[in-house]
Amino acid sequence: MKGRIPQHFIDELLARVDLIEVIDRRVPLKKSGRNYTARCPFHEEKTPSFSVNPDKQFYYCFGCGASGNAISFLMEYDRQEFPQAIDSLAASAGMEVPREQAEDPAKAQRRRDIYSLMDETTAFYKRQLSQHAQSSRAVDYLRGRGLSGEIARDFDIGFAPPGWDNLLKALGGDSSGRTLLNDAGLLVERDDGRAYDRFRDRIIFPIRDNRGRVIAFGGRVLGDDKPKYLNSPETEIFHKGRELYGLYQARRAERSLQRLIIVEGYMDVVALAQHGIRCAVATLGTATSVDHLRKVFRYVSEVVFCFDGDEAGRKAARRAMETALPVMEDGRQARFLFMPEGEDPDSLVRSIGATRFENLVRDAQPLEDYLFAALAAEVNPDSLEGKAKLSKLAAPLLQQLPDGVFKQLMLDALARRTGLSSEALQSVLAQNPPTAEPASSDSAPRAPTANKPGKPKAATAPAPAAQSQRDPVLYAIALLLHSPRALAALTADTEALSAVDSPYLPTLRALISLLQQRPESSTAMLTGHWYGQPEYEVIRQASGLMQVLAERPDSLSEETVAAELDQTLAFLQQRLAKTRYQALVEQLRQRGPGSLSEEEKQLLRRPPHLH
Repeated sequence: MKGRIPQHFIDELLARVDLIEVIDRRVPLKKSGRNYTARCPFHEEKTPSFSVNPDKQFYYCFGCGASGNAISFLMEYDRQEFPQAIDSLAASAGMEVPREQAEDPAKAQRRRDIYSLMDETTAFYKRQLSQHAQSSRAVDYLRGRGLSGEIARDFDIGFAPPGWDNLLKALGGDSSGRTLLNDAGLLVERDDGRAYDRFRDRIIFPIRDNRGRVIAFGGRVLGDDKPKYLNSPETEIFHKGRELYGLYQARRAERSLQRLIIVEGYMDVVALAQHGIRCAVATLGTATSVDHLRKVFRYVSEVVFCFDGDEAGRKAARRAMETALPVMEDGRQARFLFMPEGEDPDSLVRSIGATRFENLVRDAQPLEDYLFAALAAEVNPDSLEGKAKLSKLAAPLLQQLPDGVFKQLMLDALARRTGLSSEALQSVLAQNPPTAEPASSDSAPRAPTANKPGKPKAATAPAPAAQSQRDPVLYAIALLLHSPRALAALTADTEALSAVDSPYLPTLRALISLLQQRPESSTAMLTGHWYGQPEYEVIRQASGLMQVLAERPDSLSEETVAAELDQTLAFLQQRLAKTRYQALVEQLRQRGPGSLSEEEKQLLRRPPHLH
């Protein structure tokens, strides 16, 4: 297996390639002032809102939020993985990609052997579906569920015959073969050392990763055995909390996916595909995770959660809603669709047909409506006590939303439902500070999200002191992305910001540290430096604001950016001082002068002034 690509090479590659040339070969660009524009290749629109900045080697769509550098563009437009995008750009630039820290050859070979075994196993199960003496039971079951041979072929559906060792005999003839089957999770070992096939008398559904490689299997029982559905265990190549069944097939079936429907089972995915609905995916026996949603939002802007209408389905929907909140950035949508009692997507689509089912999906309940309806069911929203409780229940949920227009609209909706003033609502929110977003094991960059067409807005940057609707730390990051060399002229004390309460602060400090070490860094280099790390997500959030700055008609100079950066950081320091002062005032009021140190008393004599 190839080793890691050094960061210095990625930086050099981005400095050498021309983003305008890379994009123009795929999407015709037109000169528009200092920049180039086109209709966005990542969502449908009539008015061009896709802007490419040749100076910063950066693109941004004002309609859907797509943004990035040459690497991210190839990843999303050409559907390439990160290493392949690097290889493509290097080839066009006449550069050879170096590798470092290559994986141990023996370990790399074992992984290749496991992938090869998974292909052989897939072929084995497919042969059993057509050739085994008892395969008619499986074929009758699939036909009874309305599946055609073409759909079974598209999803590589197979059959694990009854018996303890069919696969073991076929592919585990020697000790190395048996070891490989065990490493792939295809055997179950007993305490006495003997082993048997994990999947027996089941319909088999191969599970593929983003590259189309089979990494695991799911099995649906034909008899009365338990469990009804059985998945491969976690292995070296399979982590069920990150994978979605059917995603690979959905991406192949439709290049420009508009939405993905998350259902509960393999048969739901396949049955919907049989009816021409090729955008369903299923989690693998786990609740929907942040990793799942980050992966989903790499390809679409809308997700529809499809659950049974019973109590278990309602509980699953509530968990999914809470999981979705931290990743609901502007331009993304989440909806909730509940099946009628006794129905699942498989049975319902066969009953009502594809058109009516798609209408149900289209009219599914938006997240905002579902959230407030779910909370209102726990209180009496018409009473004062109920409204107070509603605000208390909703506040910690809404605080998880990323800063942006959607969060503000949700806060406005809460204010309307409770009758609270903005000041009272802010007081409630202050008692429920946002928690850090859960760490992700799949922090790969998302695909540009699709949205309704939009025109570029008038690009004006607000004064830092007036940024009540935008985190000033994120604004500072955007300023540094716009003009990295502005850091050299910075006079504000960045160390004093260590107490700032912002989820973006670690990224700002990392960015400042990087620029101090490498002041020659460009915008394109910075946007790709933290690829695959948590900082990348913050950089992408700041990149849209950075592009607004780049579109300003007054063409911000480095001196202007440095001044705004100073002003923004000074604003943060003043806000910290005011918070500290107010805490001391409260301490003095409650506990008296004796509770204060001399230093704290001196601070009280010099009240901060915050403009």
